[in-house]
Amino acid sequence: MRITNLIDKKKSNIELTSEEIKWLVDSYTNGLIPDYQMSAFLMAVNFNGLSDDETYNLTMAMRDSGDILDLSAIDGIKVDKHSSGGVGDKVTLILLGIIGALDVPFAKMSGRGLGHTGGTIDKLESIPGFSSELSEEEFIDNVNSVNVAIASQTADLAPADKKLYALRDVTCTVDETSLIASSIMSKKLASGCDAIVLDVTLGSGAFMHDIDEARRLATKMVNIGKKCGKKTIAVITNMDEPLGTCVGNAIEVAEAVRSLKGYGPGDLMEVVYTLGANMLIAAGKVDNEGKARILMDTAISNGSAYNKFLEMVNKQGGDISYVKNYDSLINASIIREVKAEESGFVHSIDAHLIGETVRMLGGGRSSLEDDIDVSVGMVVNKKVADSVKTGQIIAFVYGNDEEKVDEAYKNILKAYTIKDERIDKPKMILDIIR
Repeated sequence: MRITNLIDKKKSNIELTSEEIKWLVDSYTNGLIPDYQMSAFLMAVNFNGLSDDETYNLTMAMRDSGDILDLSAIDGIKVDKHSSGGVGDKVTLILLGIIGALDVPFAKMSGRGLGHTGGTIDKLESIPGFSSELSEEEFIDNVNSVNVAIASQTADLAPADKKLYALRDVTCTVDETSLIASSIMSKKLASGCDAIVLDVTLGSGAFMHDIDEARRLATKMVNIGKKCGKKTIAVITNMDEPLGTCVGNAIEVAEAVRSLKGYGPGDLMEVVYTLGANMLIAAGKVDNEGKARILMDTAISNGSAYNKFLEMVNKQGGDISYVKNYDSLINASIIREVKAEESGFVHSIDAHLIGETVRMLGGGRSSLEDDIDVSVGMVVNKKVADSVKTGQIIAFVYGNDEEKVDEAYKNILKAYTIKDERIDKPKMILDIIR
């Protein structure tokens, strides 16, 4: 085969065979196809898309480019959860405690944050001593002993996706739906779980901004999962403003712990409960969302979800005294109040700008090699539909650099749109694809 022939076929919108796609992925992963030719192929895909068969075959080729975890040593239906990214998204942290407490094996491979979205691993590593670097044996043992484990994705898991994503990132070919679907599902399928629940975020703080595109992405991923024999459910959630009240690493852990103790913000907990209910349904624990919500309520109210989170953190080397006294995690040297310059009702909060602001403060990274400051971030004190008066505090900035805090202050004022008209609270669950 020749890469030029495949570029020409895709440029002419001719469907590639599974053999051609496998050869393409293997050859690029092994360095036999240069970046400039793969870039041309990706751009042709960006213009013409991939068929459902091509998307599935690309997913399988990337899944098979490295190791596939064998989780057969774990009893029960193993469930995984993935989010397409957002601002203030600490849902996984809360679900680790809830799902684990309900005797469902939650085996999660997770990545680090890149761009304006935060990474679950980065957040957990703000707890002193916590380690996500688990061997396959340790990962399996942790799930067997405490029902839950979270580990950083290894370089041997879907390496083709890692190499292709890096190229897509610098060639403006990230946002094609089939490429997104195959990227996410190749990693999820390589992670070895039996059931997958996908959080497809939509809005200013997400990568998807159009509901029809979000539905197409969700449907593609669900169909790929089903074709591989995995129970797969996708929930489309609202990310038009930061989720919950905290954005940053350590302060999001603190909010997650408060939520596990029963004090979670309503918008955050609606997403947690919907995703968690579908995880329990996918795992065969219950047959409807109502029963699932009762179980989750009980796990929070009787303390078992909080205790399970403590158990998981302790098992992975974290100092649980920082979880028990979660305020000790919040140690930025500067805390600045941001006050409203007008009265009215909050109509929108630009979640993307908030995420970029936290990254600017040092709480995120532009490349995977960047260090992050886990202590910085912000707290949203006024949410969409809240009333506000001139001079009231709408947010707090947590930082360690006066100039950056000054810039963050200005950005937050820009992120808020305040108008006279009263509006309703936004709907958090936009669709569910099964």
